[in-house]
Amino acid sequence: MSTETSHSAPPQSAFGTGRSGLVLPAILLLLGIYLSIGIITMEVPDGAKQPGPKFFPILITIAIFILAALLSMQLLRNPEPVPDDRQGYRSYSDWKTVALVAAGFLAFALLLVPAGWLISASLLFWTVAFALGSKNWAQVLAIAVVFASVIQLAFGAALGLNLPSGILEGLIG
Repeated sequence: MSTETSHSAPPQSAFGTGRSGLVLPAILLLLGIYLSIGIITMEVPDGAKQPGPKFFPILITIAIFILAALLSMQLLRNPEPVPDDRQGYRSYSDWKTVALVAAGFLAFALLLVPAGWLISASLLFWTVAFALGSKNWAQVLAIAVVFASVIQLAFGAALGLNLPSGILEGLIG
């Protein structure tokens, strides 16, 4: 009788196995490069107030690069688990949610000028929350209106930029 047991190492897999999520950081990297080019080529008028029109795009671009780096490090350190039975593995896309969010963005783009920022942004926020499964519609709508209002005030007061007022022209614009 032998007390020796054989411990076999797990089978080696290709480097890309379980790392399909690296597509998202690559897309974020491309988006960051695109925004960087836009910031560099942006023409700023001489009389622009500080912090200027480049400030927020720079912050967003930095955040995108940081997020891409963090996601890449996470996926390189801890690849996604790959099921043993690859025949039974099937991915799932929730096309209803994708369609609702896309419809919300389309409605936002079409309603921004005629309805104004407050209404179109509130509708967009509410649509995305609804598409992602929120059940309390009234609460989400209230949060959406407050959120859109705060953004409207921040752009107006802090940056001196006016977002479209639309049908609420006399009340907020």
